[in-house]
Amino acid sequence: MPNHGFAIVGCGMIAEFHAQAVDAMADATLVGCSSRNPDSATAFAEEHGCKAYGSLEELLADDAVTVVTVCTPSGSHLEPALAAAAAGKHLLIEKPLEITPDRCDQIIAACEKAGVKLGGILPNRFSPAAVELKKAVDGGRFGTLTLGDTYVKWWRPQEYYDSGGWRGTWKLDGGGATMNQAIHNVDLLIWLMGDVREVSAMTGTLAHERIEVEDVMAATVTFKNGAVGVLQATTAAFPGWLRKTEIHGTGGSACVEQDHIAAWDFAEETPWDAEVVKRFGKQSETSGGASDPKAISFVGHQRVFEDFLSAVENDTTPSVDGAESRRSVELITAIYEAARTGRRVTVGERTPAGVVTGNEDPNVATRFW
Repeated sequence: MPNHGFAIVGCGMIAEFHAQAVDAMADATLVGCSSRNPDSATAFAEEHGCKAYGSLEELLADDAVTVVTVCTPSGSHLEPALAAAAAGKHLLIEKPLEITPDRCDQIIAACEKAGVKLGGILPNRFSPAAVELKKAVDGGRFGTLTLGDTYVKWWRPQEYYDSGGWRGTWKLDGGGATMNQAIHNVDLLIWLMGDVREVSAMTGTLAHERIEVEDVMAATVTFKNGAVGVLQATTAAFPGWLRKTEIHGTGGSACVEQDHIAAWDFAEETPWDAEVVKRFGKQSETSGGASDPKAISFVGHQRVFEDFLSAVENDTTPSVDGAESRRSVELITAIYEAARTGRRVTVGERTPAGVVTGNEDPNVATRFW
């Protein structure tokens, strides 16, 4: 099995989880890192026993680097991604892939042109409990799908947003509780239920100061399969609860809370149901970031990385490729558009390019697409 040389671009908090994931894999080595802040790169390299490159160009010129992971602020993924693709490096990009569908499309096109693999980091899909739920959906056990709901009711103190100049900005964060925190659950919901056709939404900034984005969101959606659903996201719910996704249909209902199965009820039971509840019904051991963004495990990242390397070695498509990563960004930007305009939005619609909306109401998320 070949050894893959990883390099990390951006040395903030999430880069720590990338480094731990690489270190846990037998067929991967962390070669180096780079940052716009040389001191950050040096400190990170010393901690993880790798090289601190003086620039992104120097990193990309190193033949020992075969995979680049991008950990820069969300709205600055595009530039290093395009450069890495042009240099022939495979790419893993921290969520969201980018902050608008158009910017996602640029990354996807660049990787296709260069013939390199592209993966997004959305670990919830690899949770064993979520995998079992997906099997049940695909196996038709829910009958006709009727409702799909997801809830991320977390807490972030003001200090969280004050800790970095990019946090809570449209330009670099791309949004608030929905884009930054709830995107994992948004992705999980559409993975299970299918794409959304229409959405209406409300957003607000109710508990934090000096941020441009929402800290609370509620949306109702109609899926393309006819089912309906609710999405809620906040960083203003003290002390922060475990995230939850519920799937309902004419044949059954199930709920995944964090990484365990909280409910598993079907009209036609099977012998496997008791085993599922036994294996995955145990309460999650961590808060999963509900009140502390550092309170997560690197194991989810490791599962994403292992799937990605399998795709590289076998020349297949990663489970969460560029197109899959784009889906949640498209839905979230539609949610923001629905909140801004107060109308029901068809997912995939675009505000005309270059139109910048004003902040007439500070409690309404605004953005140009």
